[in-house]
Amino acid sequence: MSGNNNHLRFKEKLGYGLGDTASNFFFQTFNIFLLYYYTDVFGISAAAVGTMFFVTKLWDAVNDPLMGIIADRTQTRYGKFRPYLLWIAVPYGILGYLMFANPDLGESGKLVYAWVTYTLMMMIYTAINVPYSALMGVMTPSSRERTILSSYRFVCAFGGGLLISMMVRPLIKYFGDGNEAQGFSTTMALFAVISVILFWYTFATTRERVRIPADQKSNLKQDVKFLFSNRPWLVLFFAAIFTLANVAVKNAVTVHFFKYYYGDDGSSYFLFMDRTTLFLTTGMLALILGVACTKLFTKYFEKKSLMIWLSLLNAVSMIIFFFIPPDQYWTMMAVNIVGTFIVGPTPALVWAMYADVADYGEWKYGRRTTGLVFSGAQFAQKFGLTLGGGLSGWVLGLVGFVANMDQTETSLLGIRMMFTVIPACFAIMNALVLILYSLSDSQVRQIEIELEQRKARSQ
Repeated sequence: MSGNNNHLRFKEKLGYGLGDTASNFFFQTFNIFLLYYYTDVFGISAAAVGTMFFVTKLWDAVNDPLMGIIADRTQTRYGKFRPYLLWIAVPYGILGYLMFANPDLGESGKLVYAWVTYTLMMMIYTAINVPYSALMGVMTPSSRERTILSSYRFVCAFGGGLLISMMVRPLIKYFGDGNEAQGFSTTMALFAVISVILFWYTFATTRERVRIPADQKSNLKQDVKFLFSNRPWLVLFFAAIFTLANVAVKNAVTVHFFKYYYGDDGSSYFLFMDRTTLFLTTGMLALILGVACTKLFTKYFEKKSLMIWLSLLNAVSMIIFFFIPPDQYWTMMAVNIVGTFIVGPTPALVWAMYADVADYGEWKYGRRTTGLVFSGAQFAQKFGLTLGGGLSGWVLGLVGFVANMDQTETSLLGIRMMFTVIPACFAIMNALVLILYSLSDSQVRQIEIELEQRKARSQ
C-alpha cells in the first residue's frame, strides 16, 4: 500500500483507541485502588499483597512473549490479532469482576482467593492486550499514522483513566451505601460490562493491512534471536521496566498517601468528589491534554529527545512534590497537573516507537514479528509493574504500615517516599537508558520507504 491508502479514517482510529479504554477500566483501577482494596477492604496484610503482586506479575510477564508467539502464528479470516478481542472479552470481564466479589472467607481463604483470581485475571489480560497492542503495528505501514493512532489510543486510555479517577470512589459510596466491599463489587460488575462492549466495538471497527512477507516461514528460534539483536528494541525493553516501575509504585500508594498523610476522610469537597478524587481527576485531565499535544510536539522534536526530556521533567516534578507540606493541597494540585501534563505524550510516543522497531526488524532481518516485538515490550512493562507492585507492598510492610490505624512517622515517610522520590529515581533511569536509542525519525521514514519498495517488487 502507498499514498493515501495508508491514511486511517477517524472511525477506525477511535475504534482502536476505545480498546484501551476497555483495558483501563480494570488496569487503571488495579494501579490506583487494588493495593488499597486488598489491605484496607479485603483485609490482607501489605507484605502478603506485595509478595502476591511480585510473583503473579512475574508469571504474567513471562506469558507476554508466549502470547506474542501464539498471535504471530494465528491465521483466521479476521487476521492475526483482532480475533482475540472477540474471543477473550467475556472471560476478561468475568474475572475482573470476580477479583472484587469479596467472598466471606477466613484470612487464609481470602489470600488464596486473591492469588487465584488475580493470577487468572492477569493471564486473561495478557491474552487480550498483547494482540490489541500488536494490532497497531499492522493497521498501517505509515510511521506517522501510527504515531497519530497511538495518540488516539492513549487519549482514549486516559479517558478511561479519567472516568476511573473521577467515578470509582463516588460509585463505591453510592453502590455500597456504607459497605465499601459491596461498593467495589457492584462498581467492578458495571466496568466489566462496559469493557466487553468496548472490546467488541474495537474488533468491529478495525482492520489488519500489513502482512508478513509472503516467503516468511515460521522459525521461532530465529525470530527470538533477531529480536534480541534488535538494539533499539532492547533499549525500549529496559526503558519500559523503569517507566512502569515508576507508575506502579506511585499509583499503588496514592489512596494511602491522601488517607494517611494528607488526612482525606472521604467527605465531599468539590461537587461529588472528595479531595483524593479531585486530585486524581485533575491529574488525569492534564495527562489527556498532554497526550493530545503529542502530534504538535513531534512536529518540532524527535521522539527520542522528547522521551528523554519529558522523563527528566517528570522526575523533577515528583521530587518537588516530596517537599510540599500536607496543608498545601492546592500546591499539590498545581505540581501534579504540571507533572502529569509533562508525562502525557510519553505513552503515545513509546508505543509508536515499538512499531518503528518492528519495521526496523523486518528491514534489517527480512522477518516481520510484530506480535513478538509488542509482547516482548509488554513483558518488560509487566516486569516493571512486578517490580513496582512488589516494592509497594514490601515497603509498606517494612515501614510498619497497619491498615485503618494512625500511622507512625516512619510509615508516613515510607508512603511519601513511594509517592515521590522512588518513582522519580525510576524516571531518571528511564531517561538515561533512552540515550542509547539509535533510531532517528529520518531513519524510520527511510525504512518505511524501502519496505514499501520491497513489497511492491514482490507483488
